[in-house]
Amino acid sequence: MTADDRGAPEPAVVIHPGKQSLADAAAARLVVALLDAQGVSGEAQVVLTGGSLGSEIIRSLTGVPGRSAVDWRRVRVWWGDERFLPRGHADRNDTQNDEAGLSSLGLDATKVHRVPGPDEVDTPEASADAYAETLARHGAAAFDVLILGVGPDGHVASLFPHHDAQRATGTPTVAVHHSPKPPPERVSLTFERLAQARETWFLVAGEDKADAVAAALRPGTDRWDVPASAPRGTEATRWLLDTAAGAGLS
Repeated sequence: MTADDRGAPEPAVVIHPGKQSLADAAAARLVVALLDAQGVSGEAQVVLTGGSLGSEIIRSLTGVPGRSAVDWRRVRVWWGDERFLPRGHADRNDTQNDEAGLSSLGLDATKVHRVPGPDEVDTPEASADAYAETLARHGAAAFDVLILGVGPDGHVASLFPHHDAQRATGTPTVAVHHSPKPPPERVSLTFERLAQARETWFLVAGEDKADAVAAALRPGTDRWDVPASAPRGTEATRWLLDTAAGAGLS
């Protein structure tokens, strides 16, 4: 496997026939990755994403035959970003994942690290600071698996093209204001923290994402224009696509 100029392995691309087969395969792959991580360090740390596909992988995960081999009480769960909305709001990523079956996996609730909303703190900045403190206390030096979705504009987490939140340095989290996609206030992991993952997986489905996928994988793309071009796992980067999302690749 070749490496890019950052020393990270070049991304691997896997294309599945459709969204459901993509979610099912990613869920099975995640079970193996969690088992491997627990075998090495005793505890696995995974970063989840929202959106329909981010929730579909959770739904598929509840049906993976080998899921019982994972000690779910030794899995820590994080989110790459969150909408600054009250706990339980339908538009929060964690709410969508919960409704897809996250709470049925047998996780230790104290290890499911949710981003505080306006029902807990006053501002997105306070939320970002609190999430950073939790990461400092409980986060591994590197996440075992970081799962990211990609928007049609090429954004990842809540780091959007040409948005100042991209510039945050020296911190694992950033408050996002004036998001081009509603809601306008969010909290996101920064590029620096997204870079601290052993495996980074992009889960992308739909023809509306095809141009963004192609741009992100094109050599020399600037992350300022296409944020999805930046994150790389230190050991593996996987683009898990359906046929429609991969239509722009040669």
